[in-house]
Amino acid sequence: MTDPGAAAAAGGPLAPGAGPDPAGQPARGGTLGLRLALAFLTVALAAVALLAGLTAAFAAADVSRLAGQQRGELASAIAVFAGAAWDRDNTWSFADLSLVLDLAAKTGEAVQIRDQAGHVVVSSDGFAAASGPQLSPAIVVRGRRVGTAVIRSTGSGLNAADDVLKSALLRAIAGAAGLAALLALLTGLAVARRITRPVTRLIEATRVMAAGDRAARVGEIRAAGELRELAAAFDQMAGALDRQEQIRRNLVADLAHELRTPIAILQAGHEALLDGVAEPTPAELGSLRDEVLRLARMVGDLQTLAAADAATLNLTRRRCDLAELAAAAADSLARRFEAAGITLDRQLAASPVLADPHWLHQVITNLLTNALKFTPAGGRVTISAGPSGTEAVLRVTDTGAGIPPDDLPRIFDRFFRGQQATQISGSGIGLAVAAQVVQAHGGRLTASSELQGPGQGTQMTLTLPTA
Repeated sequence: MTDPGAAAAAGGPLAPGAGPDPAGQPARGGTLGLRLALAFLTVALAAVALLAGLTAAFAAADVSRLAGQQRGELASAIAVFAGAAWDRDNTWSFADLSLVLDLAAKTGEAVQIRDQAGHVVVSSDGFAAASGPQLSPAIVVRGRRVGTAVIRSTGSGLNAADDVLKSALLRAIAGAAGLAALLALLTGLAVARRITRPVTRLIEATRVMAAGDRAARVGEIRAAGELRELAAAFDQMAGALDRQEQIRRNLVADLAHELRTPIAILQAGHEALLDGVAEPTPAELGSLRDEVLRLARMVGDLQTLAAADAATLNLTRRRCDLAELAAAAADSLARRFEAAGITLDRQLAASPVLADPHWLHQVITNLLTNALKFTPAGGRVTISAGPSGTEAVLRVTDTGAGIPPDDLPRIFDRFFRGQQATQISGSGIGLAVAAQVVQAHGGRLTASSELQGPGQGTQMTLTLPTA
Protein backbone atom coordinates (compact mmCIF):
# COMPACT_ATOMS: atom_id res chain seq x y z
CA MET A 1 0.00 0.00 0.00
CA THR A 2 1.11 3.56 -0.70
CA ASP A 3 1.66 5.79 2.29
CA PRO A 4 -0.26 9.07 1.74
CA GLY A 5 2.38 11.02 3.56
CA ALA A 6 5.09 9.60 1.30
CA ALA A 7 3.01 10.39 -1.75
CA ALA A 8 2.58 13.97 -0.64
CA ALA A 9 6.24 14.31 0.21
CA ALA A 10 7.11 13.11 -3.28
CA GLY A 11 5.30 16.11 -4.67
CA GLY A 12 2.04 14.40 -5.70
CA PRO A 13 -1.35 15.32 -4.32
CA LEU A 14 -3.13 12.96 -2.02
CA ALA A 15 -5.60 10.63 -3.68
CA PRO A 16 -8.97 10.00 -2.02
CA GLY A 17 -8.85 6.95 0.18
CA ALA A 18 -5.09 6.45 -0.23
CA GLY A 19 -3.83 4.63 2.82
CA PRO A 20 -5.28 4.45 6.33
CA ASP A 21 -6.51 7.43 8.25
CA PRO A 22 -3.42 8.94 9.97
CA ALA A 23 -5.46 10.15 12.90
CA GLY A 24 -7.24 6.85 13.36
CA GLN A 25 -10.63 8.50 12.95
CA PRO A 26 -13.47 7.33 10.70
CA ALA A 27 -13.79 9.09 7.38
CA ARG A 28 -16.71 11.50 7.17
CA GLY A 29 -16.86 11.77 3.38
CA GLY A 30 -19.37 8.90 3.08
CA THR A 31 -21.64 10.39 5.73
CA LEU A 32 -21.57 13.79 4.05
CA GLY A 33 -22.24 12.23 0.65
CA LEU A 34 -25.18 10.24 2.03
CA ARG A 35 -26.62 13.33 3.67
CA LEU A 36 -26.31 15.34 0.47
CA ALA A 37 -27.92 12.54 -1.55
CA LEU A 38 -30.78 12.29 0.95
CA ALA A 39 -31.20 16.05 0.84
CA PHE A 40 -31.44 15.96 -2.96
CA LEU A 41 -33.90 13.06 -2.75
CA THR A 42 -36.04 14.83 -0.14
CA VAL A 43 -36.25 18.01 -2.18
CA ALA A 44 -37.03 16.04 -5.35
CA LEU A 45 -39.69 13.96 -3.61
CA ALA A 46 -41.31 17.06 -2.17
CA ALA A 47 -41.35 18.74 -5.58
CA VAL A 48 -42.62 15.60 -7.33
CA ALA A 49 -45.29 15.03 -4.66
CA LEU A 50 -46.49 18.61 -4.97
CA LEU A 51 -46.54 18.44 -8.76
CA ALA A 52 -48.22 15.03 -8.78
CA GLY A 53 -50.87 16.15 -6.29
CA LEU A 54 -51.70 19.28 -8.24
CA THR A 55 -51.74 17.37 -11.53
CA ALA A 56 -53.99 14.64 -10.12
CA ALA A 57 -56.39 17.17 -8.59
CA PHE A 58 -56.72 19.29 -11.73
CA ALA A 59 -56.88 16.27 -14.04
CA ALA A 60 -59.56 14.57 -11.90
CA ALA A 61 -61.54 17.78 -11.85
CA ASP A 62 -61.33 18.06 -15.64
CA VAL A 63 -62.37 14.43 -16.15
CA SER A 64 -65.29 14.80 -13.74
CA ARG A 65 -66.37 17.99 -15.46
CA LEU A 66 -66.21 16.32 -18.86
CA ALA A 67 -68.17 13.28 -17.59
CA GLY A 68 -70.79 15.54 -16.00
CA GLN A 69 -71.13 17.44 -19.25
CA GLN A 70 -71.61 14.19 -21.18
CA ARG A 71 -74.25 12.95 -18.70
CA GLY A 72 -76.06 16.30 -18.98
CA GLU A 73 -76.17 15.97 -22.76
CA LEU A 74 -77.35 12.36 -22.42
CA ALA A 75 -80.12 13.42 -20.02
CA SER A 76 -81.23 16.10 -22.47
CA ALA A 77 -81.29 13.52 -25.29
CA ILE A 78 -83.45 11.13 -23.18
CA ALA A 79 -85.84 13.99 -22.43
CA VAL A 80 -86.09 14.76 -26.16
CA PHE A 81 -86.78 11.09 -27.00
CA ALA A 82 -89.48 10.95 -24.32
CA GLY A 83 -91.06 14.17 -25.60
CA ALA A 84 -91.14 12.76 -29.12
CA ALA A 85 -92.93 9.66 -27.85
CA TRP A 86 -95.52 11.78 -26.02
CA ASP A 87 -95.98 14.03 -29.09
CA ARG A 88 -97.18 11.19 -31.30
CA ASP A 89 -100.34 10.60 -29.21
CA ASN A 90 -100.42 13.71 -26.99
CA THR A 91 -100.68 11.40 -24.00
CA TRP A 92 -98.45 9.19 -21.88
CA SER A 93 -100.93 6.36 -21.85
CA PHE A 94 -100.08 5.14 -25.37
CA ALA A 95 -96.56 6.59 -25.69
CA ASP A 96 -93.87 4.08 -26.79
CA LEU A 97 -90.95 4.68 -24.45
CA SER A 98 -88.98 1.57 -25.29
CA LEU A 99 -86.34 3.59 -27.22
CA VAL A 100 -85.87 5.77 -24.14
CA LEU A 101 -85.34 2.73 -21.91
CA ASP A 102 -82.94 1.15 -24.43
CA LEU A 103 -80.88 4.35 -24.73
CA ALA A 104 -80.59 4.65 -20.96
CA ALA A 105 -79.63 0.99 -20.57
CA LYS A 106 -76.93 1.21 -23.27
CA THR A 107 -75.35 4.24 -21.59
CA GLY A 108 -75.39 2.72 -18.11
CA GLU A 109 -78.19 4.92 -16.79
CA ALA A 110 -81.53 4.14 -15.12
CA VAL A 111 -84.44 6.35 -16.20
CA GLN A 112 -87.89 7.08 -14.88
CA ILE A 113 -90.43 9.08 -16.87
CA ARG A 114 -93.01 11.03 -14.88
CA ASP A 115 -96.00 12.97 -16.13
CA GLN A 116 -96.83 16.57 -15.33
CA ALA A 117 -98.49 15.52 -12.07
CA GLY A 118 -95.46 13.55 -10.99
CA HIS A 119 -96.89 10.10 -11.58
CA VAL A 120 -94.52 7.45 -12.86
CA VAL A 121 -95.20 6.56 -16.47
CA VAL A 122 -92.36 4.09 -16.99
CA SER A 123 -89.23 3.13 -15.10
CA SER A 124 -86.04 1.19 -15.90
CA ASP A 125 -85.31 -2.03 -14.09
CA GLY A 126 -83.09 -1.31 -11.14
CA PHE A 127 -83.99 2.37 -10.98
CA ALA A 128 -84.66 2.17 -7.26
CA ALA A 129 -81.30 0.45 -6.67
CA ALA A 130 -79.32 3.03 -8.68
CA SER A 131 -77.42 5.25 -6.25
CA GLY A 132 -75.37 7.40 -8.61
CA PRO A 133 -75.80 11.07 -9.35
CA GLN A 134 -79.33 12.05 -10.41
CA LEU A 135 -80.45 14.44 -13.14
CA SER A 136 -84.07 15.60 -13.71
CA PRO A 137 -84.46 17.40 -17.05
CA ALA A 138 -87.95 18.62 -17.97
CA ILE A 139 -89.77 17.06 -20.97
CA VAL A 140 -90.97 19.96 -23.11
CA VAL A 141 -93.03 19.64 -26.29
CA ARG A 142 -93.73 22.76 -28.37
CA GLY A 143 -93.01 24.98 -25.41
CA ARG A 144 -95.23 23.03 -23.07
CA ARG A 145 -93.88 20.97 -20.19
CA VAL A 146 -95.45 17.55 -20.23
CA GLY A 147 -93.35 15.66 -17.71
CA THR A 148 -89.97 14.97 -16.19
CA ALA A 149 -87.18 12.49 -16.96
CA VAL A 150 -85.37 11.33 -13.80
CA ILE A 151 -81.98 9.79 -14.63
CA ARG A 152 -79.72 7.97 -12.18
CA SER A 153 -76.28 6.44 -12.71
CA THR A 154 -75.96 2.69 -12.26
CA GLY A 155 -72.15 2.58 -11.90
CA SER A 156 -71.47 1.59 -15.50
CA GLY A 157 -71.27 3.54 -18.70
CA LEU A 158 -69.95 7.09 -18.35
CA ASN A 159 -69.44 6.84 -14.59
CA ALA A 160 -67.43 3.66 -14.96
CA ALA A 161 -65.35 5.23 -17.72
CA ASP A 162 -64.84 8.25 -15.49
CA ASP A 163 -63.52 6.08 -12.66
CA VAL A 164 -61.31 4.03 -15.00
CA LEU A 165 -59.82 7.18 -16.53
CA LYS A 166 -59.11 8.65 -13.11
CA SER A 167 -57.44 5.44 -11.93
CA ALA A 168 -55.29 5.23 -15.06
CA LEU A 169 -54.30 8.87 -14.69
CA LEU A 170 -53.32 8.41 -11.04
CA ARG A 171 -51.28 5.31 -11.90
CA ALA A 172 -49.46 7.24 -14.62
CA ILE A 173 -48.73 10.10 -12.23
CA ALA A 174 -47.51 7.67 -9.55
CA GLY A 175 -45.22 5.94 -12.04
CA ALA A 176 -43.81 9.24 -13.26
CA ALA A 177 -43.27 10.36 -9.65
CA GLY A 178 -41.43 7.13 -8.83
CA LEU A 179 -39.22 7.48 -11.91
CA ALA A 180 -38.48 11.11 -11.01
CA ALA A 181 -37.59 10.08 -7.46
CA LEU A 182 -35.22 7.39 -8.78
CA LEU A 183 -33.56 9.85 -11.14
CA ALA A 184 -33.29 12.37 -8.29
CA LEU A 185 -31.63 9.75 -6.07
CA LEU A 186 -29.11 8.78 -8.77
CA THR A 187 -28.40 12.42 -9.58
CA GLY A 188 -28.05 13.25 -5.89
CA LEU A 189 -25.57 10.43 -5.38
CA ALA A 190 -23.52 11.55 -8.39
CA VAL A 191 -23.51 15.22 -7.35
CA ALA A 192 -22.78 14.35 -3.72
CA ARG A 193 -19.86 12.18 -4.78
CA ARG A 194 -18.52 14.98 -6.98
CA ILE A 195 -18.79 17.44 -4.09
CA THR A 196 -17.41 15.19 -1.36
CA ARG A 197 -14.43 13.85 -3.32
CA PRO A 198 -12.40 17.09 -3.02
CA VAL A 199 -13.59 17.52 0.57
CA THR A 200 -12.27 14.05 1.35
CA ARG A 201 -8.92 14.98 -0.18
CA LEU A 202 -8.81 18.08 1.97
CA ILE A 203 -9.54 16.03 5.09
CA GLU A 204 -6.84 13.49 4.23
CA ALA A 205 -4.26 16.20 3.53
CA THR A 206 -5.13 17.93 6.81
CA ARG A 207 -4.75 14.74 8.81
CA VAL A 208 -1.48 13.85 7.10
CA MET A 209 -0.16 17.32 7.92
CA ALA A 210 -1.39 17.00 11.51
CA ALA A 211 0.54 13.74 11.74
CA GLY A 212 3.74 15.64 11.02
CA ASP A 213 4.16 15.56 7.24
CA ARG A 214 4.57 19.24 6.30
CA ALA A 215 4.82 18.38 2.60
CA ALA A 216 1.19 17.22 2.33
CA ARG A 217 -0.74 19.10 -0.37
CA VAL A 218 -4.17 18.77 -1.94
CA GLY A 219 -3.07 19.66 -5.45
CA GLU A 220 -5.35 20.39 -8.39
CA ILE A 221 -8.94 19.22 -7.99
CA ARG A 222 -11.94 19.12 -10.31
CA ALA A 223 -14.71 20.75 -8.32
CA ALA A 224 -16.77 23.89 -7.96
CA GLY A 225 -14.95 27.20 -7.90
CA GLU A 226 -15.30 27.64 -4.14
CA LEU A 227 -13.81 24.20 -3.45
CA ARG A 228 -10.92 24.87 -5.85
CA GLU A 229 -10.25 28.13 -4.02
CA LEU A 230 -10.41 26.28 -0.69
CA ALA A 231 -7.90 23.69 -1.90
CA ALA A 232 -5.59 26.42 -3.23
CA ALA A 233 -5.87 28.34 0.05
CA PHE A 234 -5.06 25.17 1.98
CA ASP A 235 -1.97 24.53 -0.14
CA GLN A 236 -0.89 28.15 0.32
CA MET A 237 -1.36 27.83 4.06
CA ALA A 238 0.60 24.58 4.08
CA GLY A 239 3.39 26.23 2.11
CA ALA A 240 3.45 29.19 4.52
CA LEU A 241 3.59 26.83 7.51
CA ASP A 242 6.39 24.90 5.85
CA ARG A 243 8.33 28.10 5.26
CA GLN A 244 7.73 29.27 8.82
CA GLU A 245 8.94 25.93 10.14
CA GLN A 246 12.07 26.21 8.01
CA ILE A 247 12.63 29.75 9.25
CA ARG A 248 12.27 28.54 12.84
CA ARG A 249 14.82 25.82 12.27
CA ASN A 250 17.19 28.22 10.58
CA LEU A 251 16.71 30.66 13.45
CA VAL A 252 17.66 28.02 16.02
CA ALA A 253 20.66 26.98 13.94
CA ASP A 254 21.77 30.60 13.42
CA LEU A 255 21.41 31.39 17.10
CA ALA A 256 23.44 28.33 18.05
CA HIS A 257 26.10 29.30 15.54
CA GLU A 258 26.24 32.95 16.65
CA LEU A 259 26.35 32.11 20.36
CA ARG A 260 28.88 29.29 20.05
CA THR A 261 31.87 31.50 19.24
CA PRO A 262 31.69 34.01 22.16
CA ILE A 263 30.78 31.25 24.60
CA ALA A 264 33.73 29.14 23.45
CA ILE A 265 36.08 32.13 23.77
CA LEU A 266 34.76 32.93 27.25
CA GLN A 267 35.08 29.31 28.33
CA ALA A 268 38.62 28.95 26.99
CA GLY A 269 39.69 32.28 28.52
CA HIS A 270 38.29 31.47 31.96
CA GLU A 271 39.80 27.97 31.92
CA ALA A 272 43.16 29.47 31.00
CA LEU A 273 42.89 31.91 33.92
CA LEU A 274 41.80 29.17 36.34
CA ASP A 275 44.58 26.81 35.23
CA GLY A 276 47.22 29.56 35.46
CA VAL A 277 48.07 29.28 31.80
CA ALA A 278 47.22 32.95 31.29
CA GLU A 279 47.64 35.88 33.61
CA PRO A 280 44.63 38.11 34.43
CA THR A 281 46.14 41.06 32.59
CA PRO A 282 44.02 44.04 31.52
CA ALA A 283 44.31 42.87 27.90
CA GLU A 284 43.09 39.38 28.73
CA LEU A 285 40.22 40.69 30.84
CA GLY A 286 39.36 43.24 28.14
CA SER A 287 39.12 40.47 25.56
CA LEU A 288 36.75 38.53 27.79
CA ARG A 289 34.74 41.70 28.38
CA ASP A 290 34.41 42.21 24.59
CA GLU A 291 32.90 38.75 24.25
CA VAL A 292 30.47 39.48 27.09
CA LEU A 293 29.44 42.69 25.30
CA ARG A 294 29.00 40.70 22.10
CA LEU A 295 26.65 38.34 23.91
CA ALA A 296 24.79 41.31 25.33
CA ARG A 297 24.35 42.77 21.86
CA MET A 298 22.94 39.47 20.63
CA VAL A 299 20.46 39.38 23.50
CA GLY A 300 19.50 42.96 22.70
CA ASP A 301 19.03 42.05 19.05
CA LEU A 302 16.76 39.19 20.05
CA GLN A 303 14.72 41.54 22.23
CA THR A 304 14.45 43.95 19.30
CA LEU A 305 13.31 41.10 17.08
CA ALA A 306 10.65 40.06 19.59
CA ALA A 307 9.48 43.66 19.85
CA ALA A 308 9.24 43.87 16.06
CA ASP A 309 7.13 40.70 16.04
CA ALA A 310 4.67 42.47 18.35
CA ALA A 311 4.89 45.81 16.56
CA THR A 312 1.44 45.44 15.04
CA LEU A 313 0.05 45.33 18.57
CA ASN A 314 2.17 48.12 20.01
CA LEU A 315 2.21 50.73 17.24
CA THR A 316 1.19 54.20 18.38
CA ARG A 317 0.35 55.91 15.12
CA ARG A 318 -0.05 59.61 14.63
CA ARG A 319 0.37 62.06 11.81
CA CYS A 320 4.05 62.83 11.21
CA ASP A 321 6.37 63.94 8.42
CA LEU A 322 8.57 61.29 6.83
CA ALA A 323 11.04 64.00 5.77
CA GLU A 324 11.39 65.28 9.36
CA LEU A 325 12.01 61.77 10.67
CA ALA A 326 14.64 61.22 7.95
CA ALA A 327 16.33 64.52 8.84
CA ALA A 328 16.41 63.60 12.55
CA ALA A 329 17.95 60.20 11.78
CA ALA A 330 20.54 61.81 9.49
CA ASP A 331 21.44 64.37 12.18
CA SER A 332 21.97 61.60 14.76
CA LEU A 333 24.47 59.86 12.45
CA ALA A 334 26.14 62.95 10.96
CA ARG A 335 29.32 62.68 13.05
CA ARG A 336 29.77 59.01 12.24
CA PHE A 337 29.53 59.81 8.52
CA GLU A 338 32.10 62.59 8.94
CA ALA A 339 34.45 60.29 10.87
CA ALA A 340 34.20 57.67 8.13
CA GLY A 341 34.87 60.22 5.39
CA ILE A 342 31.51 59.61 3.69
CA THR A 343 29.32 62.38 2.30
CA LEU A 344 25.67 62.33 3.38
CA ASP A 345 23.35 64.14 0.95
CA ARG A 346 19.77 65.05 1.79
CA GLN A 347 16.90 65.56 -0.65
CA LEU A 348 13.88 65.82 1.60
CA ALA A 349 10.40 67.09 0.77
CA ALA A 350 7.42 67.12 3.13
CA SER A 351 5.68 63.72 3.11
CA PRO A 352 2.92 63.35 5.73
CA VAL A 353 2.27 59.79 6.89
CA LEU A 354 0.32 58.08 9.65
CA ALA A 355 2.92 56.10 11.57
CA ASP A 356 4.68 55.43 14.87
CA PRO A 357 7.57 57.95 14.91
CA HIS A 358 9.71 55.84 17.25
CA TRP A 359 9.63 52.71 15.08
CA LEU A 360 9.91 54.65 11.84
CA HIS A 361 12.95 56.57 13.17
CA GLN A 362 14.55 53.23 14.06
CA VAL A 363 13.93 51.87 10.54
CA ILE A 364 15.49 54.94 8.88
CA THR A 365 18.46 54.83 11.27
CA ASN A 366 18.98 51.17 10.41
CA LEU A 367 18.98 51.91 6.67
CA LEU A 368 21.50 54.74 7.09
CA THR A 369 23.70 52.60 9.37
CA ASN A 370 23.81 49.80 6.80
CA ALA A 371 24.74 52.29 4.08
CA LEU A 372 27.47 53.65 6.32
CA LYS A 373 28.88 50.15 6.97
CA PHE A 374 29.10 49.14 3.33
CA THR A 375 30.25 52.41 1.75
CA PRO A 376 34.03 52.95 1.59
CA ALA A 377 35.71 56.20 2.60
CA GLY A 378 35.24 58.93 0.01
CA GLY A 379 31.88 57.48 -1.01
CA ARG A 380 28.46 59.09 -0.91
CA VAL A 381 25.14 58.22 0.72
CA THR A 382 21.95 59.99 -0.39
CA ILE A 383 18.73 60.01 1.59
CA SER A 384 15.66 61.35 -0.19
CA ALA A 385 11.99 61.57 0.75
CA GLY A 386 8.92 62.91 -0.98
CA PRO A 387 5.37 62.15 -2.07
CA SER A 388 4.65 59.94 -5.07
CA GLY A 389 0.96 59.83 -5.91
CA THR A 390 -0.88 58.40 -2.93
CA GLU A 391 2.34 57.16 -1.32
CA ALA A 392 5.29 58.64 0.54
CA VAL A 393 8.65 57.26 -0.62
CA LEU A 394 12.01 57.34 1.17
CA ARG A 395 15.18 56.14 -0.55
CA VAL A 396 18.66 55.54 0.86
CA THR A 397 21.24 55.16 -1.91
CA ASP A 398 24.95 54.45 -1.41
CA THR A 399 27.99 54.09 -3.64
CA GLY A 400 29.25 50.92 -1.99
CA ALA A 401 30.16 47.60 -3.56
CA GLY A 402 26.56 46.47 -3.82
CA ILE A 403 24.88 43.16 -2.98
CA PRO A 404 25.45 39.95 -4.97
CA PRO A 405 22.38 38.79 -6.93
CA ASP A 406 22.28 35.52 -4.96
CA ASP A 407 22.13 37.41 -1.66
CA LEU A 408 19.68 40.12 -2.68
CA PRO A 409 16.45 38.05 -2.26
CA ARG A 410 17.53 37.01 1.26
CA ILE A 411 18.70 40.25 2.82
CA PHE A 412 15.41 40.62 4.73
CA ASP A 413 15.70 37.14 6.28
CA ARG A 414 16.49 36.95 9.97
CA PHE A 415 20.17 36.43 10.86
CA PHE A 416 21.16 36.37 7.21
CA ARG A 417 24.55 37.88 6.52
CA GLY A 418 25.71 37.95 2.93
CA GLN A 419 29.12 37.64 1.37
CA GLN A 420 29.84 41.36 1.75
CA ALA A 421 29.11 41.26 5.52
CA THR A 422 31.51 38.55 6.61
CA GLN A 423 34.11 41.09 7.75
CA ILE A 424 31.62 43.53 9.31
CA SER A 425 30.13 43.17 12.79
CA GLY A 426 26.41 42.64 13.16
CA SER A 427 23.79 40.04 13.90
CA GLY A 428 21.90 40.10 10.62
CA ILE A 429 18.46 41.05 11.96
CA GLY A 430 18.41 44.81 11.28
CA LEU A 431 16.81 44.63 7.84
CA ALA A 432 14.46 41.84 8.98
CA VAL A 433 13.21 44.07 11.80
CA ALA A 434 12.93 47.06 9.46
CA ALA A 435 10.92 45.11 6.87
CA GLN A 436 8.57 43.77 9.53
CA VAL A 437 7.95 47.20 11.05
CA VAL A 438 7.30 48.74 7.62
CA GLN A 439 4.88 45.93 6.80
CA ALA A 440 3.08 46.54 10.11
CA HIS A 441 2.59 50.16 8.94
CA GLY A 442 0.95 48.94 5.74
CA GLY A 443 3.99 49.76 3.61
CA ARG A 444 6.84 47.87 1.95
CA LEU A 445 10.62 47.87 1.98
CA THR A 446 12.52 46.82 -1.15
CA ALA A 447 16.16 46.73 -2.26
CA SER A 448 17.98 47.03 -5.57
CA SER A 449 21.72 46.82 -6.16
CA GLU A 450 24.40 47.02 -8.85
CA LEU A 451 27.64 45.16 -8.25
CA GLN A 452 30.80 47.20 -8.81
CA GLY A 453 29.01 49.75 -10.98
CA PRO A 454 30.59 53.18 -11.50
CA GLY A 455 29.33 55.17 -8.53
CA GLN A 456 26.46 52.76 -7.93
CA GLY A 457 25.81 50.52 -4.98
CA THR A 458 22.59 49.67 -3.17
CA GLN A 459 19.30 51.51 -2.99
CA MET A 460 16.78 50.79 -0.22
CA THR A 461 13.24 52.04 -0.91
CA LEU A 462 10.67 52.53 1.85
CA THR A 463 7.07 53.15 0.73
CA LEU A 464 4.19 54.15 3.02
CA PRO A 465 0.63 55.33 2.41
CA THR A 466 0.30 59.08 2.73
CA ALA A 467 -1.81 60.53 5.53
